[in-house]
Amino acid sequence: MAAIQNSTTKDDILQYLLKEGEATAQKLAEALSVTPQAVRRHLKDLTEEQLILHEVVPAKMGRPQHVYHLSHQGRAQFPANYDQFAVSLLHTLSETVPPEQFRAIIKSQWQKKITEYREQLGEGSLRSRLQKLTALRHSEGFMSEVHSAATEGEVDHQDRFVVTEYNCAIAQVAESFPTVCGQELELFTSLFQDCTVERTHWMIKGKNYCGYLIQAKH
Repeated sequence: MAAIQNSTTKDDILQYLLKEGEATAQKLAEALSVTPQAVRRHLKDLTEEQLILHEVVPAKMGRPQHVYHLSHQGRAQFPANYDQFAVSLLHTLSETVPPEQFRAIIKSQWQKKITEYREQLGEGSLRSRLQKLTALRHSEGFMSEVHSAATEGEVDHQDRFVVTEYNCAIAQVAESFPTVCGQELELFTSLFQDCTVERTHWMIKGKNYCGYLIQAKH
């Protein structure tokens, strides 16, 4: 995290929450020796940047308090070698088990992710489900967005959308094991069985983002 070398109040807030787990605005103000008003401005910005989350907790006296903690993206701001460990682990696994067993293990992991997503997406319109999915993916570091795939002359389209992911949370893993990244197409296809799903852009093929065209079946 670059802020460790040139710390700002926002960086100090993130580092405090990393170490302590959670804190109120008042506690942060006291710990960082800044005014509560200044802390609340920074907390508002960090919340909008999706680096922190908060919960409303009843107080023994007075109004309920907002208690803040890091989001997944907030934790990702700090140095970590998770990707390197994952790549090393997969290399060891691929050298230890037969190829078909290795592929089965990878597929099993993706199936767990599909089940997790499916439970959180629930039912609803295609737009609603895609918005929930991109929010989940964004929180995991994929920088995911969804847009209506309206053709020329159309104002909007309710049955055709484009999902774009400008940042890959598993980039290092995908570079060494493209089959891991390849499973993402199956993930989208499995989640939206009432749609046709086409991969239009792929980072490991030289594009600057991954893109999927998702169209409702008629």
